[in-house]
Amino acid sequence: MPHDSSQPAGGRPHRVAVIVDEGSNPFELGVATELFGLRRPELGRQWYDFTLCSARPALSMHAGFFTLSQVAGLEAVDGADTVIVPNRPDPLRGPDPAVLDAVARAARRGARMMSFCTGAFVLAAAGVLDGRRATTHWLWSREFAERHPAVRLEPDVLFVDDGMVLTAAGSAAALDLGLYVIGRDHGAEVANAVSRRLVFAAHRDGGQRQFVEQPLPALPDTSLAPVLEWARQRLDRPLGVAELAARAAVSPATLHRRFRAELGTTPLAWLTSERTLLARRLIELGELPLEAVARASGLGTAANLRTQLRRRTGLSPSAYRERFGLRRGRGGPA
Repeated sequence: MPHDSSQPAGGRPHRVAVIVDEGSNPFELGVATELFGLRRPELGRQWYDFTLCSARPALSMHAGFFTLSQVAGLEAVDGADTVIVPNRPDPLRGPDPAVLDAVARAARRGARMMSFCTGAFVLAAAGVLDGRRATTHWLWSREFAERHPAVRLEPDVLFVDDGMVLTAAGSAAALDLGLYVIGRDHGAEVANAVSRRLVFAAHRDGGQRQFVEQPLPALPDTSLAPVLEWARQRLDRPLGVAELAARAAVSPATLHRRFRAELGTTPLAWLTSERTLLARRLIELGELPLEAVARASGLGTAANLRTQLRRRTGLSPSAYRERFGLRRGRGGPA
């Protein structure tokens, strides 16, 4: 269930601290820096206050490709609103005890906690994930489940939102989670603008099940991409499984199998997700009444729109528009 993150007091920027540990993968570090650290004046919004921090003054990154130095100490974690923990090149080897202490302190005081890839091992070692839903890279899911049975592991998804604790699967899924968090903080339209700058889909369907190593089929199915794009252009129409199957020239049962195999979801769940995303963007523009947004997005009624929006964002339409509406005045805190 999405949980609306608390906003910093006094209108100050939301502080993001990224912990770097010995051997951390530079890709995830680059993702965090790209998403939360770069200035984005074109968005007209107060962006994040971004800090890299570590327990040591200099760290060797993964495989010793380069050394990272002159970053803040772990005291930066104590003032952060969001803490991104380091991934582990060897997740079965425990992280630095100082890192674990900093992570546990941040979680206790209510900071939003995030992990990319094997960073879930760090959150789990700090006791942050006990009783919570989480994910990690599929290659390490069995070891994770054996080491941390108190965590409700979801190995087939790209990321998991468990309120104030969010975990991403493989390295590229860090982009999925980061854009999702930007959408939670700043709205769907802003997340979409950032994704366009990155030339990366703001809403990538499916889960990591599709990336698990498996034999290639002798005759692979044709991609669903043309059908998905066709449907996205017609979300305001009464589309259902029958219409999608007819467009794909397959039976409804075959369509279900292909959605499960390629996207990790069902056709109806995909349609509802796409329609809700469109509704969010229309609400942010602030040009249509709620009933018109429901019709234009294909959700049908204002009641259904309220239900789907609250399920995905934790907000009512009026609260969502108040927080993310593009006409509420530019440049203010999100």
